[in-house]
Amino acid sequence: MDALNSTGYSVVLVTAASQAEATAIATMLIEEKLAACVNVFPVQSIYQWQGRIQQESEFQLIIKTNLAKFSELSSRIQEIHSYEVPEIIALPIVSGSESYLAWLSDILN
Repeated sequence: MDALNSTGYSVVLVTAASQAEATAIATMLIEEKLAACVNVFPVQSIYQWQGRIQQESEFQLIIKTNLAKFSELSSRIQEIHSYEVPEIIALPIVSGSESYLAWLSDILN
């Protein structure tokens, strides 16, 4: 593992159109052991789509997972997500408390 991904775990960011969709995605990921924890909260997004500036209320998922599961996690999200191009971005967890990283390991490995 390189220094930029020293733990092997990541935070994955995903936005969803509604709280119901966000909850469905989060529940699926937890049930399938593709994530150890998912936080969901409302956000206001401003972005460019098809040449126009858009502004929407969305729900942000912050997903804690094993980076090795990213490909499967991403595929599963895309299967049920309502967006044509959903945000699915993995950020490596470079460091964390030993107890939290041990908990992630227990859940995800």
